[in-house]
Amino acid sequence: MAKQRLDKLLSHEGFGSRKDIKKLLRNSKVTVNGTRISDPSFGIDFENDSIAIDDKEISIHKHIYLMMNKIMHTVSTNKDGEHQTVFDLLADDMRTPYLEDKLHLVGRLDMDTEGLLIFTTDGELTHRLISPKSHIGKTYFCVLEHKETDERKKEIEKLFAEGIEVGPDDNEAGFKCEPADVKWATKSQIKEYTENSSIQEIYNKLESKSFNKDDYTAALLTIHEGKYHQVKRMFAAAGNKVVFLKRISIGKLELDKALKPGEYVFLDDESLEKLNWFILSL
Repeated sequence: MAKQRLDKLLSHEGFGSRKDIKKLLRNSKVTVNGTRISDPSFGIDFENDSIAIDDKEISIHKHIYLMMNKIMHTVSTNKDGEHQTVFDLLADDMRTPYLEDKLHLVGRLDMDTEGLLIFTTDGELTHRLISPKSHIGKTYFCVLEHKETDERKKEIEKLFAEGIEVGPDDNEAGFKCEPADVKWATKSQIKEYTENSSIQEIYNKLESKSFNKDDYTAALLTIHEGKYHQVKRMFAAAGNKVVFLKRISIGKLELDKALKPGEYVFLDDESLEKLNWFILSL
């Protein structure tokens, strides 16, 4: 494995710009395998070298993986002249010059959609996860404007299982969806998926309508593609409207239920295994 420059690695880990790292090497005790290093170009072996700053060992990440609970009204992009972006929600140590070039999103969510969003520097993982060949299921919690009867629920299940035809949206043509699975959320699931969310904003908007915030229909929809506004278009084609949308899982990886809207965590090894399971199985 090729070695990486010490200054590049420390910048990657959130210790500042290359200029900042030079100051760090001058003013602090930076050691590699116990030997003090002052040369910013010193080569580091990810697999075997140990780095410490003032005798405190630091973790070395070959790549960074973050899970965010995206909040409504944020844009899934790095820069936007009008709206707050999901990158604006990251702490300063996640917005270094190195990470600004490398950290990216695995897929996107619409501006008014909440839920599971993955950031990473691992381009190979991203390519495999978003490839149409991967056929990874993505599950969404959907609050519907109109309450559905048991008979209508069965009709919708059948339509989605067969692959529903959706109409055009903005400049996007209509298309026939791949078969999708819909289940109807229980009271306990509704409580679970709305606990750390912005659902109250939706309740306030719909207050003057017939929508009952204490008794409505919500669905758990799993799709294997990601066309423009697909979930909303599917329910619209089935005769209803999605008023709140939250992605709750990608494959086997579920959104951390403790994350409040806008919060994020580093993915642990167990979570990464759930993502990498797809790479190994393709």
